[in-house]
Amino acid sequence: MVIDREKAHKAGEILGTKTLASTVDAALDDVIRRAAQRRLMERIRNSPTGGVGPTPEELRRLREP
Repeated sequence: MVIDREKAHKAGEILGTKTLASTVDAALDDVIRRAAQRRLMERIRNSPTGGVGPTPEELRRLREP
């Protein structure tokens, strides 16, 4: 695997990591977290309630056993 060491060093400084492995691991965690945030924001944007809470249909589904 070829990794740009300069980018890895800059990322390590930003992420506060010390090794290449921990930098890559933290960067992957960050990508996964950001994707989840984007999905949540998209859900809020598309929510009929404007993201202020679940719709009545969602509440009914949540209450079902």
